[in-house]
Amino acid sequence: MNVTGQSAVFGRRKELHTVIIARGNEIRHFTIRPWLAAFIGSGLAAIAIGYLLATSYLVLRDDLIGATTARQARMQQAYEDRISALRAQVDRITSRQLLDQQLMETKVSELLQRQTQLSQRHGRLGPLFERAENDVGTVPAEDPAATAKPDKRAEVTGSINQPAQTYAVAGLGGDLGSADTRPFSLWSTRADPLPSDSSADRADKLFVSINQSLKSIENDQLSRISTLADNAYKSADAIQQALQAAGLPVDSDFGKNESDVGGPLIPLDSSMIFDSKVKELDEALDTLDQLKKEARRLPLANPAPGHSVTSPFGVRTDPLLGTAALHSGMDFRAPIGMPAKVTAPGIVTKAGWNGGYGRMVEVDHGNGFATRYGHLSEIDVTVGEKLDAGAVIGKTGSSGRSTGPHLHYEVRHNGEAIDPLRFLTVGRKVAQYL
Repeated sequence: MNVTGQSAVFGRRKELHTVIIARGNEIRHFTIRPWLAAFIGSGLAAIAIGYLLATSYLVLRDDLIGATTARQARMQQAYEDRISALRAQVDRITSRQLLDQQLMETKVSELLQRQTQLSQRHGRLGPLFERAENDVGTVPAEDPAATAKPDKRAEVTGSINQPAQTYAVAGLGGDLGSADTRPFSLWSTRADPLPSDSSADRADKLFVSINQSLKSIENDQLSRISTLADNAYKSADAIQQALQAAGLPVDSDFGKNESDVGGPLIPLDSSMIFDSKVKELDEALDTLDQLKKEARRLPLANPAPGHSVTSPFGVRTDPLLGTAALHSGMDFRAPIGMPAKVTAPGIVTKAGWNGGYGRMVEVDHGNGFATRYGHLSEIDVTVGEKLDAGAVIGKTGSSGRSTGPHLHYEVRHNGEAIDPLRFLTVGRKVAQYL
């Protein structure tokens, strides 16, 4: 039986719940307040929810553990993949650094090898340039390695005459795309570096610039060798043409027709090109030396330079008889006592009085050529004496069949008199080459 009591709280009735328990003659009753009922209900509800949660956990525990394990496995796999990627990246960076180092070492080795090669070439070119200076008369004022101007963006320190181990290069600005001459397979391994490129990229451009400077020196050497060879051939050709025009003997081996040639095409590398150019210059200088040697053996000099000719070669009126006669030489106006000089090297075959020649000296120049110097006032050589060109053989005068002081000069080939004017004309043409 429930007994409800009423009370007013703030003008409202407050209901109380009474529980009566009757057991025989004993009756007990309990009054349950609303807050106690709410507390008990909340507890029962919490117990029910906890039971449900515990039951759900027991039922779903395996699935939750499996999901957690799978998630952890995925996270671990992701971390391992990331670590593998980082390791691969580190390996790539390390490999690139090793490759860059190897490339740089290779390029430095190639640069030093190129410089050593240029130094060796300079050693070979020195005697050639000296010989060309003596033979041709035109040779570079300085060594091409010293006069060659390196690229304005790169200045290489050290001379090719002494191999250097270091290079100091300044001014890398500007486009160097045209600087890559590609003499080696490893040049220009990178694209043109940007301002933000690494030191390896800038070093790569540096190597290209140095290589261009060395290539410029090499090209300048080859160009100068070719120029010297051309000049030597031109000089030899000028001497040959002058001698042939005068009907004088020339070595038949020179100037052979080389148009009828052939053979397979075999490309040359830089060293073979240099050797070929040097060989060509050697051959040109040899040819020039041979022609000079032949020309110097001929009596091409003027026996009395600066003195006028009073009587040429050929038919003339005899100065003593007044009749036509052959004049076998040329007469040069010369005062008594002027030194008479031989016009080519040779050996004295006659030295003394010789009829109408008066005091006469005859010099044999070889190949059938000989010269005579007549009407001398004094003879200063003896028979068999070997003379150089320009040696004094005596002094001019008016001995023998002569009307006044002068020098009688003859040129003979195999005993036959030849007009000396032909030789003097050739001598004037080739004097600059001799």
